[in-house]
Amino acid sequence: MSGVLFVARRIRTLAEGDVTGVLVRDGVVVAAGDAADLRGSASRVIDYGDAVITPGLVDGHSHPVSGLSLTAGVDLTDVLELSQVRARLEEARAALAPGEWLRAWALNPVVFGTEEPSAAALGPVLDGIPAYIVLYDAHSAIASPSALQLAGVVGARSFASSSRVAVDADGVPTGYLLESDASDLVERVIPTPSAAAQAASLRTLLRGMAAVGYTGLHAMDFHDPARELVTMLEEQGELPLRMGFNPMLMPEDSYPDVVAKLGQGGRRWRVEGIKLVVDGTVDGGTAWLEYADTRGEGLSSLWRDFDRFRGVVSDLHAAGVNCSVHAIGDRAVREVLNIFASLPPGTARHRIEHVETIPDDLVKLFADGAAAASMQPLHCTCFNNADRSDSWSVRLGDVRVDHGFRWNDIRAAGGVVALGSDWPIAPYDPRWIMADARLRRRFDRPSAVPMQPEQALTALQVLEGFTTQAALASGEQGHRGRIAPGFDADFTVFSGDPVDCAPEDLPHLPVVGTVVAGTQVE
Repeated sequence: MSGVLFVARRIRTLAEGDVTGVLVRDGVVVAAGDAADLRGSASRVIDYGDAVITPGLVDGHSHPVSGLSLTAGVDLTDVLELSQVRARLEEARAALAPGEWLRAWALNPVVFGTEEPSAAALGPVLDGIPAYIVLYDAHSAIASPSALQLAGVVGARSFASSSRVAVDADGVPTGYLLESDASDLVERVIPTPSAAAQAASLRTLLRGMAAVGYTGLHAMDFHDPARELVTMLEEQGELPLRMGFNPMLMPEDSYPDVVAKLGQGGRRWRVEGIKLVVDGTVDGGTAWLEYADTRGEGLSSLWRDFDRFRGVVSDLHAAGVNCSVHAIGDRAVREVLNIFASLPPGTARHRIEHVETIPDDLVKLFADGAAAASMQPLHCTCFNNADRSDSWSVRLGDVRVDHGFRWNDIRAAGGVVALGSDWPIAPYDPRWIMADARLRRRFDRPSAVPMQPEQALTALQVLEGFTTQAALASGEQGHRGRIAPGFDADFTVFSGDPVDCAPEDLPHLPVVGTVVAGTQVE
């Protein structure tokens, strides 16, 4: 039983206890135990010395392809004053070539106060040029009058979803585009880089993710040109990590066209399920809530015909297709959980993405296994404040804020909680995410007050969130998420133990190796 032996001071298998050696052959673990006992079976030894090996970390929710366009232009992360936003945009405009679009992303709606976002609110910097600014939730954007003209958007539009082109009292578009059907009207006329340039950017992104310890990710879309890009990269060599894609099925999409993408794949990528979006975001007033938010919004599903949504989910389940459903508001989570709970036993593994606010009875429903919770800790710690001055908290009101981001409660009830980044909405580094999930505040802001610290996860739970729980959420628990015979040889190698490391130090803990299918990729 020869193979490659990986050796470290400590190997957290998350299976049958800690070991010091793992024997790998043909990309699969064949034995795990004491390194001294396994050396006689090794044709080669990779000794990491005092390092600690864990199962490979998996980002449970990200947007690696669509995120390339969403992050074009000026990064407005943490710019919280309207005057500063205008100054950043003015500086970028001054550097534009003739005819070039002004692009920006991560605009926080808090800069608009109680007013609805609009092109006019950003000032004359948008006058006379095509401009497109994505808000930080990526569910809404602001387009300049010139951009709207290029896209042929001259008034309100009707959609099968609750997407909206905002207009003023005279029916003139304000530039605010809410949800994807509306923003797509402008996005389709924005010039895009060549496929080769996009493939190069994607490889850089994936290598960056591998460098911080990811061996895989679950991509919550499969927009064009995703298939072309990953195929190009695999023609040039191996992808730096494994990629599971979930093409989006929106109310206006053709069901057969989206489902036809299932089964596509390459050496390290595959289409693993379908992504559906049942509501929007709290900040945009499009999260589906059990009672209205503080501005009187949030009372409808993104699917105007919700019976059709039920039918689509039922059909996908019957076909054995995994469903990942974006559901943020309490009503959205309730409706989706009830649908999943009503389905007959099957082979599909379903999950709910985000789960930002839910009452006690919904916490308990996650324990029955009908769906896993896929949650992103940096949504809580990067965008919200303990004093509840952020737009999310202001919109929801105190009761629902008290029920926000219930990671620990769902785990304690016996539910599955997979962790992820939602890149580019938030940074992708898993060490940062694990630290904040333990602290319930940003690790780099020690004076910040933790938000509902009782919902913090333990050090072991956050590691499980990127390993065993991630595998359970995607139905891959039989071959990923642990280090055990028959499992994929995907490992993350830390210079020290991420479980014993203080949370404030965790984001700085070096990753000394990332191994995919028994091969070190970083």
